[in-house]
Amino acid sequence: MPFTPSPRARSGPRRRSLLAVVPAALMVAGCSAGAEDSGPAGGSRPSAADRVRARAARDSRGLAERYDAVIAAHPKLAGRLGPLRAEVVRHEEAFGGAAAAPTPPGTASSGPSATASATTSTAAVPAKEKDALAELAAAEREIADRRTRALLDAPGELARLLASVAAAGAAHVYLLTEA
Repeated sequence: MPFTPSPRARSGPRRRSLLAVVPAALMVAGCSAGAEDSGPAGGSRPSAADRVRARAARDSRGLAERYDAVIAAHPKLAGRLGPLRAEVVRHEEAFGGAAAAPTPPGTASSGPSATASATTSTAAVPAKEKDALAELAAAEREIADRRTRALLDAPGELARLLASVAAAGAAHVYLLTEA
């Protein structure tokens, strides 16, 4: 006669095993969420994620200043570069930076220090539009590559943001180098 399991036999984990696992899982989840969300106030040094985020915001700010310099040197490019610059400013904001307000076409960024930096960097902009666009594309490519490398060590949400912004930077490179 074959053995038939009793109707009370259950499949799946037992209650005791679940009760033993749940507190450990909650403790791990709490630790990992706290590590990702902790800010510089939590300790004497900013976390690796905070440093990556700050670097990305600085890179976006510098890139926006480059766009300003090229637009100031080549006002005819303002219509083409304005939307890309606006996106770079949004990237800076996404990384927690205090982004500068969008500038009107043909002008440098607002504020005395921003105007001074844009004025001094205007001299570094190539005289030919094609060369200026090539330098801007090279800067976009360098920053996109840096962000791609940084996402290897970044926690979840920051890694997704870095990947998204790096992809946008690669799209900017394409738009800047197309004929």
